[in-house]
Amino acid sequence: MTWLQPVALRGARASVVPLAHDHSGDLADALHDGELWKLWYTSVPSPDRLSDFIGQRLAAQQKGAVLPFAVIDNTTGKAVGMTNYLNVDADHRRVEIGGTWYRKSVQRTQLNTQCKLLLLAHAFDTLGCIAVEFRTHFFNQQSRRGIERLGAKLDGVLRSHQMADNGTLRDTCVYSIIAGEWPTVRAHLTWQLEKPRAVEER
Repeated sequence: MTWLQPVALRGARASVVPLAHDHSGDLADALHDGELWKLWYTSVPSPDRLSDFIGQRLAAQQKGAVLPFAVIDNTTGKAVGMTNYLNVDADHRRVEIGGTWYRKSVQRTQLNTQCKLLLLAHAFDTLGCIAVEFRTHFFNQQSRRGIERLGAKLDGVLRSHQMADNGTLRDTCVYSIIAGEWPTVRAHLTWQLEKPRAVEER
């Protein structure tokens, strides 16, 4: 048995469930809401590549490298995006939460806060992680602001870290939350979910 097993995590506003090809229809519809794949600084699959992308994620899961999730909006029961545990390091009990995207209509809502709380709680409270990472493109300002509002700290910037499909070089901002910070981060995220008009960005 591998350290990281598929699991469904359910909250009041949203849930994250093991990704499956059955989610393709909802996710294709979600991709068209905002056309996120057209943003040059993201790695969101286009609708015509979605099936292959899900297949690649599931193959990586079989190797223990990734645990992919579909994000479910509990108000509709439909998949509205994806997220993952990436860069799995069982020996040192570390994971990255990344590859996250949501349809435009649910961005800047409590849905992201709920998902991050679920994933962080599972990582720290169940898996016993000593740290959880978040990584994003230097130019993805919306993502960086959202990560910082979670309470994650910037560890540094990996310069010329990756080559993008359009030939540009990606500088990757690496953030983390460590186990000692988790109780405070959990209290902060719980408070955000309880606010009448909480607003959050990816």
